[in-house]
Amino acid sequence: MSSIIRRLPGIVAASLVSLLLLVFIVVPVGLVLIKSFDNSGPLPHWRLAAITQEALDLLPEADRTASIERWVRESTLSERVKATAVAYELAGFEPTWNTADPFEHQQVAIDTALAALPGAERQAVDVAFPIAHIMLHKRIALAFAVRDKLSTDDFGRLRAATDERYGLANYVAVIADSYLRKAAVNSVTLALISVLTTVSIAYAIVYGLNRGGIANPTLTRNILLLPLVAPPILVATATTMLFGRRGLVTYTLFEQTLGISSADTFNVYGPLGIVIAQTLSFLPTTLIVLDNAMRRQDGRLEEAALMLGAGRLALFRNITLPLSWPGLKRAVVLVFIQSLTDFGNPMILGRDTPVLAGVIYNEITGFQNTPLASAICLWLIVPSLLLYLALEQFGRRKRYVSNDAGTPAEHKQPLAVRVGLTGLAGFFCVLIVAIYLVMTLGSVTRIWGVDWTFTLAYFSPEGLGAGMEGTGYGSRDGGLGEVWNSVRVAAIAAPIGGLLALAIGYVAERLKPPLGDIIGFQALIPAILPGIIFGVGYIIAFNAPFGIKQLSLTGTEAIIVINIMFGNLYVGVLAARAALQRIDQSVDEAAESLGAGMIRRFWEVTLPMLRIAALLGVLYVFIDGLTTLSSIIFLVSGSTDLASVAIFNAASSSNYGYAAAKSVGLLVVSALAMAIVVWVERSTRRAQGLGSGSKQQQQLSVVGAGATF
Repeated sequence: MSSIIRRLPGIVAASLVSLLLLVFIVVPVGLVLIKSFDNSGPLPHWRLAAITQEALDLLPEADRTASIERWVRESTLSERVKATAVAYELAGFEPTWNTADPFEHQQVAIDTALAALPGAERQAVDVAFPIAHIMLHKRIALAFAVRDKLSTDDFGRLRAATDERYGLANYVAVIADSYLRKAAVNSVTLALISVLTTVSIAYAIVYGLNRGGIANPTLTRNILLLPLVAPPILVATATTMLFGRRGLVTYTLFEQTLGISSADTFNVYGPLGIVIAQTLSFLPTTLIVLDNAMRRQDGRLEEAALMLGAGRLALFRNITLPLSWPGLKRAVVLVFIQSLTDFGNPMILGRDTPVLAGVIYNEITGFQNTPLASAICLWLIVPSLLLYLALEQFGRRKRYVSNDAGTPAEHKQPLAVRVGLTGLAGFFCVLIVAIYLVMTLGSVTRIWGVDWTFTLAYFSPEGLGAGMEGTGYGSRDGGLGEVWNSVRVAAIAAPIGGLLALAIGYVAERLKPPLGDIIGFQALIPAILPGIIFGVGYIIAFNAPFGIKQLSLTGTEAIIVINIMFGNLYVGVLAARAALQRIDQSVDEAAESLGAGMIRRFWEVTLPMLRIAALLGVLYVFIDGLTTLSSIIFLVSGSTDLASVAIFNAASSSNYGYAAAKSVGLLVVSALAMAIVVWVERSTRRAQGLGSGSKQQQQLSVVGAGATF
């Protein structure tokens, strides 16, 4: 009995944590799956006619005959024309007139068509006409006339002419519909090309960074990782400002200055631009994955191979590349998923290149077609899963390990290799620096590509002010209001999310409840699935949950905070569990033996030892809250607009000054947050006696660690 009482707080904590993860992670994702099978919608005419006839049969015969005669007699010209077209369909014929013509013209054509019909066919149309007219125009009156004789479901079905149906129609639409099929082909093709370019470039750079092939590796790493703390749409916006129709390179330099090309024909729009933007956008995370794999290789194997006479090419093919295969597989799948679920870059640069992620955005925001959007979300998982399974078949019987991970190779690369790799890394460093310089320049330029006058108006709520109305520049989008909204939302989500992540990690790793592994898996779901699914799931789950509008969170700031918080818990959870595995559990047991309860042990004993993990979790949630787009773009409202969404909207409208100003604002806030966290981290490590020069500290990169998870 005493053991049960002692474990009761842990059981309660595990239950509470599991409930939170169930409500805010599992349920939204599960509802996306359920909604994808929802084919509910307007009833087909043949089905609606049958339901209407069944309702008419419920009326007494005298009332039925009188009602039908009155409804048909009182019909208007437009009602008769529409009903006749449907009557033709119910009789098994196609209308022979143009149903888009004015109703007067259609009536003349209908009279001619009816007169030309044989007797039996004319009679079939005449019999179907009253049913067609009633089901189109008098259906509601009929429903109320027989309401007492209908069930609630039948009454609602007849009144609304809709029905709840479930099936695979939404999934089939992606294959059957030519536009969706084209978008699917584009998505997979762009993903494969982006994988080829991004992984190849990242691997070459990582090889140079870890094998002495690139000068100034620390500076190179820092520059190449800069896009991690930038809004995802920043690269596409800057690419357009450099190489678009009014681009600094294509228009100002090539067309106006040198006169060698026209920016209207020679620009970055199209598939090429999408690939360029995606390569630059996905390069940092790919570098982190591959860098982590390369750092763990034992360089002494390469030294031994060289001493035994192996050539450079044989060394790379037989040792370096095979040992990199686990990291390469993760990088390929990561880039493939990122490209498939990316809608910002294609919508800014693609224009006439539809992709499935963009279709999801349009279906949700333009047509409110959540079932089709849900089905497409799940379609996006299929190619990634197939690619993962295919890659797992290669080398699955081999072990890619070395005896002493992390020992660097000391052999020098040939001069040609060093020059080539340094040039490659330098080229992308220049591109990334150019992106940041262009955004900074754009934020203080009056009209990009037209008027290069210096201005700070984009940082003001009035924008460029009077005289610019109708140009897209005298806009209410001026100022940094959305940036402060993002800071506020992220500042709310970050500490709560960071603390909750530690609590989940503590419950799963220390308390070890019966379903501890399930709790850990629930927290990892947002890391496994594309963010766009998480956003669509929140729309479905929290728009009048259980049919109660008072519980609806859509349109509120709360749903954005919750989405950001639970969408990024996994980083803090993984960091906490990894840290707890290195901390002797006897410390916790000693505190318990001295009478400390579970909450006090966590707060006073465990939490102080998890400061670095807490910082990582808080920072990751905060930075993602500032820059995220794929999930929260469906959740923002007029009262709570965030900077990343405002940047996307401004860039889509070619209002580059507004997009650049807000981007600069986010970058300044992100840099300050990073600086504060690094300062706190170093202070914590000094207080723990690790020393500023320790290997453990030197290998810590807060953002890099988060992306590695």
